[in-house]
Amino acid sequence: HQKREKIQQWKNEQKAEKLLEMVGERVGKSLEECYEEFGYELIEKFGTLYSAFEEVARNENALKEEGFEGDWIEYFTDVAKENIVIPYVEIKAYVELKCDSGDGIKYIKNALKKIEEVGDEVEISVKYVSAPLYRIEVKAPDYKTAEKKLKEKVNKAIEYIEKHNGRGKFIRDLK
Repeated sequence: HQKREKIQQWKNEQKAEKLLEMVGERVGKSLEECYEEFGYELIEKFGTLYSAFEEVARNENALKEEGFEGDWIEYFTDVAKENIVIPYVEIKAYVELKCDSGDGIKYIKNALKKIEEVGDEVEISVKYVSAPLYRIEVKAPDYKTAEKKLKEKVNKAIEYIEKHNGRGKFIRDLK
């Protein structure tokens, strides 16, 4: 497992060097000049060159936020966005919502809206399975973030439905 990770890291750094070369071509500098001007500093700040490209692909203001300056930033950002695919994880779970009051359907819809989210890093969607069951799909950069957001959103929905004389239940997996 560690060997595979090391090989992947090496491949990523090879790719990052090619990407840095592309940045160099766009700003009219050699690979060595890019390393001297900002490459080594990127490695120092982000751990690896590939991590720098990944972070910029995720957040295009990352370099400015880290205090970097220069005309190369725009080109670096373009190359990162064109060539780096951000890894995502997806998890699924279910929520059961019931509400016996006259406006039950309205409260259930509002509760489900509290779950859905489309943010910079996390995307949460709700799909109807069959009353009273709904599937929640979370797409996030890592499992920890996905789980945290899932629990947070489901709890908000359940709290909301309970305030309106309803019941809610979180279900990890359907048996």
